[in-house]
Amino acid sequence: MSSSRLGVGFVGSGFNARFHMQAFRAVREGDVLGVWSPNPKNAASAAKYCREMDVGDCKAYKSITDMVADPAIEALWLTGPNHARIENVEEIVAAIKAKKGTLKGIACEKPLGRNVAEAKHILKLVESVKLPHGYLENQAFAPDVERGYEITWKRGVAATGRPYLARAAEEHSGPHMPWFWNGAQQGGGVLNDMMCHSVLIVRHLLTPPGESLETLVPKRITAHIASLKWSREKYAKQLLKTMGVDYTKTPSEDYANVVIEFETPEGYTAIGEATTSWSFVGAGLRLSAELLGPEYSMKWNSLDTGLNLFFSREVKGKVGEDIVEKQNAEVGQMPVVPNEPLKYGYETEDRHFCRVFLGKEKPRLTWHDGLSVVELLMAAYMSAESGKAITLPAKGVGTFVPAVAKGTWKGR
Repeated sequence: MSSSRLGVGFVGSGFNARFHMQAFRAVREGDVLGVWSPNPKNAASAAKYCREMDVGDCKAYKSITDMVADPAIEALWLTGPNHARIENVEEIVAAIKAKKGTLKGIACEKPLGRNVAEAKHILKLVESVKLPHGYLENQAFAPDVERGYEITWKRGVAATGRPYLARAAEEHSGPHMPWFWNGAQQGGGVLNDMMCHSVLIVRHLLTPPGESLETLVPKRITAHIASLKWSREKYAKQLLKTMGVDYTKTPSEDYANVVIEFETPEGYTAIGEATTSWSFVGAGLRLSAELLGPEYSMKWNSLDTGLNLFFSREVKGKVGEDIVEKQNAEVGQMPVVPNEPLKYGYETEDRHFCRVFLGKEKPRLTWHDGLSVVELLMAAYMSAESGKAITLPAKGVGTFVPAVAKGTWKGR
């Protein structure tokens, strides 16, 4: 068991990577020492950002292979675009097979792949070189969720029986970068982009602490998708101007809901309900979850904060996100999330996986869990496209590609 600090390198330098980089201010077990981006200026900027936060003597690398080859880089965090995932993992594995360097672990952001075939491919690649892996699902590590989950199972479940209903939602006004809005590059719309969080959270909440998520077996899934806002003429023009994506021709869904029927080891039915949206208008990003059982319930809402601000119409300021992620206003009554990397679970998540790759903890989530999530997402798309409930495991899910990803979905 190692007692050293883990040297971490980032594949990707954008919005998500910087959330993780901020989180490392609270991680005693790791230092951010490297970053690579296909855009060298972005990589240099992210490296400078890390040095300014004092989370590591970070430098920009010319290639992923160069990071693997540097003995200072012991683990990689994959935070790049979905459409680059296979290419990035293939380069990492090729470098290891060519004995250019070694790694203690690799952690991957959600979703693991744009479809089941892609997720299986990269899982097979990393396991071919016996590379330990972790699946980055920050909401499962959010302190409020963790504490509520722990107490509910310790008190409520122990006294009156396991829970039977979990709900989760993630809602905001839309992604930051053009590739998220592009169905082919992203692999779908909001269902693929954010339902990956919510389907894992409901399964997590319904599963006893310390047990594998696989003990709660999904039996049937029903899903609906729609383009509620961004296909309307006014907003389609806005999206075309800002992101270069034409939702009058190739829309992606900006709303999705899913109901998953699980079977517990005792033979009971448990239900997971999840909703995601890029068409939410509110203070900003809203994450929420509930867990209900025979004699108890818990709830969480990221916008239920202890700090609120009010600015009148006379307060003029620049548009920004200094109050909450995906902030929608600079005036009025607004909840403030003072430490978003902590609130959303990034700090706890990154500390956990540093400890995992140092040999100090067992991984709570691996790429096998990420693959299970992708299988549920693809089954959800199958349900939405057919208008029917899908029995699980879904026949043909291994080769399925959503119509949204193929550019053939027309918004209904």
